[in-house]
Amino acid sequence: MTDETVPSPSTDTRGDVVIITGLAGAGRETAAHALEDMGWYVVYNIAPQLIGTLYELRASAVGRENRFAVVVDPRSGPFFSELSDVVAELRRADLRLRLLFLTADEPTLVRRFDSVRRPHPLQGEEGVLEGIRREREMLAPYRRMADLVIDTSPLNVHQLTMKMRSVFGTSDEQRLTVTMLSFGFKYGIPLEADHVSDVRFIPNPYWVPELRPKRGTDQEVADYVLGDENAAEFVDRYLEMIIPVLRGYSAENKHFTTLAIGCTGGKHRSVAVSEKIGDELRRLGHPVRIRHRDLGRE
Repeated sequence: MTDETVPSPSTDTRGDVVIITGLAGAGRETAAHALEDMGWYVVYNIAPQLIGTLYELRASAVGRENRFAVVVDPRSGPFFSELSDVVAELRRADLRLRLLFLTADEPTLVRRFDSVRRPHPLQGEEGVLEGIRREREMLAPYRRMADLVIDTSPLNVHQLTMKMRSVFGTSDEQRLTVTMLSFGFKYGIPLEADHVSDVRFIPNPYWVPELRPKRGTDQEVADYVLGDENAAEFVDRYLEMIIPVLRGYSAENKHFTTLAIGCTGGKHRSVAVSEKIGDELRRLGHPVRIRHRDLGRE
């Protein structure tokens, strides 16, 4: 399978094993980090003979949801030559095994090694180019047996990460997840917020005796807050503003963002508005988590 034939995310329930190999400088660590960010258990540079054992140990702890990846390269020494036998054995098991091979052209690899000022692991007393060619020849059999070959020459680290998500991520993992976070300004602005908005301009239910003990998640409070003309317009205009932002975040490989809405104490107005905006974003197809930081405070 080549880079031009990218599989769709699978609903296969068998155990997932991805073996990442390929040329030094082609992005093995970037690919592995992308899987880690999606919750995969990743092991770096181990002897191929240990892959099955480590997978079983992990599976015994987490069950069938095990998503296991290993990075294998010639630095594992004499053990590396047995990778083909290990792959054949794993393919006979009840696993969904995929061998990923990363490659790049010589000018790109030379430029990448020059940029980090590190020698190629196989260059010995020769130059980087000789090391690249020696490794390419050594790994040729594994490129031929790979399930997926990705040429990273035209890709930066963000683009490679996006490609890994498109191939190995679930449908939800490929989308931007939005956290709507309500808070009270008197307890401080949340440091994790990407955007902060102030809804203290909305009439405060705190001053309505029958609403004071209630919360923004209660229907009576939500109706009071969102029934205000300015509040309703704010929600509409906020959504108009944030939709292109979220679209841009997705294009730039950002997979999590936090949108914070604040009022005085974080109990009424910010809660109701966060719930409303979260509902509207879900309706538009965005995965949304809602968290009320200060709702339980007195």
